[in-house]
Amino acid sequence: MSAAKTVPRRPLGPGGPEVPVLALGSWNTWDRMDFDEAVALCARAAELGCAFFDVAHYNMGPHAENARTDLIFGRAVREAGLARADWHFCGKLWLWDYPDTGFTRQMETSLERVGVERADTVVVGDYFGELDVERVVTDVAEQIEAGRFDTWGVNNWRYGDLRRAIDVARERGLVPPVFAQLKYGLVRRSMAEGSHYAPLFRSGELALQASDVLEGGMLAGKLLPDRKIGADVGGIRERVAAAYGEVRRLADAFGASPAQLGIAFCLANPATANVLVGVSRRTQLEDNAGALALLDRVGAAELRRATESLWLDRHVAADGT
Repeated sequence: MSAAKTVPRRPLGPGGPEVPVLALGSWNTWDRMDFDEAVALCARAAELGCAFFDVAHYNMGPHAENARTDLIFGRAVREAGLARADWHFCGKLWLWDYPDTGFTRQMETSLERVGVERADTVVVGDYFGELDVERVVTDVAEQIEAGRFDTWGVNNWRYGDLRRAIDVARERGLVPPVFAQLKYGLVRRSMAEGSHYAPLFRSGELALQASDVLEGGMLAGKLLPDRKIGADVGGIRERVAAAYGEVRRLADAFGASPAQLGIAFCLANPATANVLVGVSRRTQLEDNAGALALLDRVGAAELRRATESLWLDRHVAADGT
């Protein structure tokens, strides 16, 4: 692809910013590449117009890994010479130790580690058990008022809690969540396309941010990942591995790579604002960007028709319970 900016943009929910449809995640990425490659990857993302970085401090609950990925990213984006206005920082707030570890402390730590004064957007993470939704909405509003970010979304929340968060924010004149980061892709569709979340997407109340779209690399051909990957909701991972042959066959038929097919499928859904990809090399980013040409060439309807049989999590509760 040329150095000209080629990645289109979509709104990240009502009142949200215009963001590139291709975005870079941080879990197990920046700490798995040579530093020079990390710098080059930041620069190339900016050239392509997809300098949207979902970067978190992985230090709590299932992610209590003391990862350096956010520290490395912060150094890399500065070394690449990107002005702060040239890239979008999507941070995370964790609920694993909340409210004992509050949002102010989390934001101050995260911003310091990346080396910036504020984020643009924040995702409030998933949780176990019951959630004090009103407190979360109020505490998020305090961070927005303090200037630490402008908009927010949620990560794999139960539908009832999300609905409550939107309603509470509106009742109190606070900023509601405007997008949901959900596990979504060729094999996992139940939450994003089910009877609970999908109406919110269709009504325009919420946008979809697709994550874990390639099952930790399994749908790109890495059937035995050598690193920690996302949770296997519904226990379908063996079936995912078995389905790779069909993914490969369809990708070949469309003249594309399996990764391009998986990303193009997500973007074929008009609810999808952007897709998070976990690239660790420039060549992966270039390949992933080719999903846009695939979608343009084949069309959303044909992509969905051809991949219908790959939906494997139909038994998973659509409301996230």
